[in-house]
Amino acid sequence: MPYTELPGARVPIRMWADPATVEDGAMQQLRNVATLPWIEGLAVMPDVHYGKGATVGSVIAMRGAVCPAAVGVDIGCGMSAVKTSLTANDLPGDLSHLRSRIERAIPVGFSMHDEAVDPRRLHGFPTASWDDFWGRFDGIAEAVKFRRDRALKQMGSLGGGNHFVEFCLDETGSVWLMLHSGSRNIGKELAEYHIGEARKLPHNQGLVDRDLAVFVADTPQMAAYRNDLFWAQEYARHNREIMMALFKDVVRKEFKKAKVAFEPVISCHHNYVAEETYEGMDLLVTRKGAIRAGGGEYGIIPGSMGTGSYIVRGLGNAASFNSASHGAGRRMSRNQAKKRFTAKDLAEQTRGVECRKDSGVVDEIPAAYKPIEQVMDQQRDLVEVVAKLKQIICVKG
Repeated sequence: MPYTELPGARVPIRMWADPATVEDGAMQQLRNVATLPWIEGLAVMPDVHYGKGATVGSVIAMRGAVCPAAVGVDIGCGMSAVKTSLTANDLPGDLSHLRSRIERAIPVGFSMHDEAVDPRRLHGFPTASWDDFWGRFDGIAEAVKFRRDRALKQMGSLGGGNHFVEFCLDETGSVWLMLHSGSRNIGKELAEYHIGEARKLPHNQGLVDRDLAVFVADTPQMAAYRNDLFWAQEYARHNREIMMALFKDVVRKEFKKAKVAFEPVISCHHNYVAEETYEGMDLLVTRKGAIRAGGGEYGIIPGSMGTGSYIVRGLGNAASFNSASHGAGRRMSRNQAKKRFTAKDLAEQTRGVECRKDSGVVDEIPAAYKPIEQVMDQQRDLVEVVAKLKQIICVKG
């Protein structure tokens, strides 16, 4: 058996990570999740680490219930990548100008666009569902409706933390564009609102961890959360689509003579809920720091800002609920990384990458993450590698 199965209160804990390497806090979170009355299965990815309520790198399958804290506050966070017709031979020796153009086109950190981006002006952007999507804004939680203008202006912006925009080369020398972001502030506020609402419900009062509070089927609270959850997941998808369109425009202008062509975009959520069926049961599958890896489905598994990333194809392993890891996974907290490493260490570990090398992003240093090659090796029965990428530009907030 390629995974380790540990006993849990209601379901076994299937682990694609070495249990001896998982910190005690994360192991306790996994045991806590396995006590939930509604749980039907729990799969643990090789990038597992401690999170809020539920671990990052876990797949939680429940019947008739969903835990908003297990989804996380960046609803719909995920990845997009696209292969281009450019090759390493087309690139200039100095990539700083290209990095600057990317940073001007895509706001990073807490920044947003001065005016909302009109997707109809973007080359090739799929606008069919755009008006319907924003028309449904009036149906989300009253508590966040005052954020409409901010949500409009943050659409097509990166954020901070582990989010990034990268210009990469694969092992054949082809150029790829890749980015990682989610539902920005509107998703965070929706998540925090519903986590607070779930904690108040009577059926959640006896749980071992208040952060595991759930909504249950056929209740107004569940209906409201599902409405807002799926809207925020759609926001995250549109956010990445707009960023990728802006990124492509930068590349077209930078390499006019090359007449750049782009293959179809690969995109995947890794903090989200999906309705799926296993062994005849209709389940709500929460992937927190995990991607769907159904048979033949493409996905993206990034490393850190100084290591490689992978384009993968799912093998459809039902034992993992058709899932795989969402990245390398942290092996130390942000605070631990800041205490242990310096900007000089960051510069050394990102040598050859055009990126920020200052103290403001030391918490994202490659050494704060698990080795991506090890993570990939532990999930050989979940995905197959299509391409290995190495970034040469990395933009962070």
